[in-house]
Amino acid sequence: MKSSSLVLAAALTLAACGNANSSRAQEGVFAEPNSRQVPGSAMEMKSSFAPVVREAAPAVVNISARTVRTVRDPYFQMFGPQQRVAESAGSGVIVRSDGVVVTNNHVIEGAEAIRVVLNDRREFAARVILADERSDIAVLQLEDVNGALPVLAIDDQDQLEVGDLVLAIGNPFGVGQTVTNGIISALNRTETGISDSGSFIQTDAAINPGNSGGPLVDMDGDVIGINTAIFSRSGSSAGVGFAVPASMVRRVVDSALGGASSVVRPWLGVKGDSVTADIARSLGLDRPQGLIVTELYAGGPGARAGIQDGDVITAVAGQEVNDQGGLNFRIGTHSPNDTVAISLLRDGRPVTVNARVQPLPGDTKVVPETIRRGSFAGAEAAVLTPALADRLGGDPFAQGVIIVSAPRGTYASGNGFQRGDVVLRVDGRPARDLAAVTQAARGSEVVIQRQGRIMTGRVS
Repeated sequence: MKSSSLVLAAALTLAACGNANSSRAQEGVFAEPNSRQVPGSAMEMKSSFAPVVREAAPAVVNISARTVRTVRDPYFQMFGPQQRVAESAGSGVIVRSDGVVVTNNHVIEGAEAIRVVLNDRREFAARVILADERSDIAVLQLEDVNGALPVLAIDDQDQLEVGDLVLAIGNPFGVGQTVTNGIISALNRTETGISDSGSFIQTDAAINPGNSGGPLVDMDGDVIGINTAIFSRSGSSAGVGFAVPASMVRRVVDSALGGASSVVRPWLGVKGDSVTADIARSLGLDRPQGLIVTELYAGGPGARAGIQDGDVITAVAGQEVNDQGGLNFRIGTHSPNDTVAISLLRDGRPVTVNARVQPLPGDTKVVPETIRRGSFAGAEAAVLTPALADRLGGDPFAQGVIIVSAPRGTYASGNGFQRGDVVLRVDGRPARDLAAVTQAARGSEVVIQRQGRIMTGRVS
């Protein structure tokens, strides 16, 4: 009886708060289903995000990637190698009606089988068209698609502002499709440690494990980014999430649909430092802004366009640039051979040059040779090119010989050289080819770069 009294009291309270007149529902008149439209004003947005979700949710998918790993367990050696099956879960978004899906590379990396589940519970097998590790974006094709699937448009116009309302849609913790809302809390985040070529959208919309690969959606219901990472001490959302901007997503999708097996990133051939307050004062600038050019690659796109040492690059195609990561990202969103407007400050005056950006010179593939004599004997090495250095995550301006392997028991290993070392100089001479490295002998002074540090020593 007590519970019945509570229910009755609650019903009376709700009735007292309502309209004393009979409702349309009581009169047998109901609202038309799905009659609300995408909000057209800030006031309308405050009432509900439901119209945006209703448009966006059908194109958001759950992704399950199955990976089989072969392991050798010393306790079961008699039975041979053991196979372990691992499942990773993430999210994605359909961007073309025939079943082209965008997700994160880390969601499907190494997968032998990929299963995609739509919001309406239909399931499809999927194959990878293109996976780009550097941007952490992968493009999938659903198999055996009959009819047009719901899609979301990619909005790569770069018209975002801090404070814009956004929704994050995905499958956090595998609980099923979930929507969280927030704002864009920062733009052009480059110093994140997530990627060396990323310029991320930061949002306070809750992003958790499983949201990876899902879309960050604006109030027009368009994809403005792909949710990729969180900063968290606990592994759950702390209000600091990051999304790959739509401009880079579009670049990867276009490469995939154009038949490319990888994303070819152009470069400007310019290296620089962020303008600090001290540098700004020395240059007579009213505030710290831009990237001051410290080095130009001879014959590179920047040099040919007329960029000079000491110029301050402030924008690329109208988009602000303040560090090397931002410059690399902005150039990387363009296609090779595009002509791009570069805004500069030169002697305090604004200047605009047009640069035809191109792929980094050289081969991206490692073609190692075994060193037969000298202190590096036994090591496999290759001459660095800008393209190879960039693919390996190094400095494209670096010139030297990279150690691809230094097996145990070789002279190279005994002398302390490791895989990934870049030999810069031997006895004061630049290591521009393998011949320079083979000349290293006992007592030679060798300068190497290891994990970003310059080290000098003598071969013992």
